[in-house]
Amino acid sequence: MRPVVRSLTLERFRSVRAGQIEFDNPTFLVGRNGSGKSNIADAFAFLSEAMTSQLQEVFDRRGGTDSVLTKTFDDDLPAHLGMAIELNPNELIKTKVENLEGDVANAHYAFEISTLPDYKFEIVREQCVLSLRDGTKKWFDRTQDQMKTNVEPFRQTTFKVFARGALSLPSLSGVLPFEIVTQILRSMSVYSIEPSKLRDMQDPDGGTRLRGDGANAASVFEEIERRSPQDVQRISEFLSTIVPNTKTVDTIQHGKKLALEFTQEWNGGRKLDFEAFNMSDGTLRAFGLLLAVFQRSTPSLIVVEEPEASMHPAAAGAILDLLRHASKQMQVVVSTHSPEILDARWIEDRHLRIVNWQEGATTVSRVSDMSRKALQDHLMGAGELLRSEALEPDPLFDDAPEQQGNLFEEVN
Repeated sequence: MRPVVRSLTLERFRSVRAGQIEFDNPTFLVGRNGSGKSNIADAFAFLSEAMTSQLQEVFDRRGGTDSVLTKTFDDDLPAHLGMAIELNPNELIKTKVENLEGDVANAHYAFEISTLPDYKFEIVREQCVLSLRDGTKKWFDRTQDQMKTNVEPFRQTTFKVFARGALSLPSLSGVLPFEIVTQILRSMSVYSIEPSKLRDMQDPDGGTRLRGDGANAASVFEEIERRSPQDVQRISEFLSTIVPNTKTVDTIQHGKKLALEFTQEWNGGRKLDFEAFNMSDGTLRAFGLLLAVFQRSTPSLIVVEEPEASMHPAAAGAILDLLRHASKQMQVVVSTHSPEILDARWIEDRHLRIVNWQEGATTVSRVSDMSRKALQDHLMGAGELLRSEALEPDPLFDDAPEQQGNLFEEVN
């Protein structure tokens, strides 16, 4: 599947002072520990949460605005945080929506937030623009205290904005065509599976969407069993490849709680059942990743952080097969510093972004011409280049000017 998210522009978000990241499907964010890969992943989580929660809550979960705003020694930089995302909605539009199906060439959403004393903030500007193939646009553009749109029946009407600390797009989620953008952003998911969460007995829920840490894995697995038994078989097949002898998974009930149970089989049918608290970190992380891919509410995009954690290197091939399978039905972004994850021969230079920490900030670049040529000529794979410390960023991007002020489009 082509990428749903074409690019993400960040200004003063965590360790990213300013820059634009372009994405393929899948995309591998490759960098050392502490380079800022998790901060890029958190930008997707921030956008998704902002569509379903109050913006104050989204900041509070991260320690407030001071924790999210990039630390800098430059007093001339405004205390503004900004994001812009370019989308290709046609990859996900499955039903006819106001005659827009197939006609949306591009969707652009952006906002800029000014941070204030005492952990307060206000929206400086917010914009959503859908560009149609006939050259027309559907848009809304909001400043601090007013909003305009050209979407009927509100065309040529100026609205007063009373909540300066709240984004407007979530409140327009029922208004076409902005609903399309809201749905895409809301369904983006970031996964850093915590084995301890899968070991614990869990409170049941609807199971339609896996939490980022895997804390509702049992409910998600039950929902897959109810609605797609064939996917349970595929999960078992993948799991047995990643964790030999682990054949099946089931859920068991302890009072009002749910727990996971794994069956291991060997020597022609001998079996033992183990609850999740007896399973290794690697097994539970692998199972959590499988649920992220096969969950019944298919995300528009998943970010998987360091899937190699606690995994034996021999399992890397199966993990890569799973991620490649996932990229056929959703966009996949993977953060890693593992050569084993990058050993697949199908990984090309277009799939790679190099994440560096330079002069107190995170930079994201395409690979250098030399690395690109080695990959294109099949002289070395991405994993081999990383092992030999030859997977280098493109120096053309090292001195690129910071992209302040490029968040918004011209509309009329």
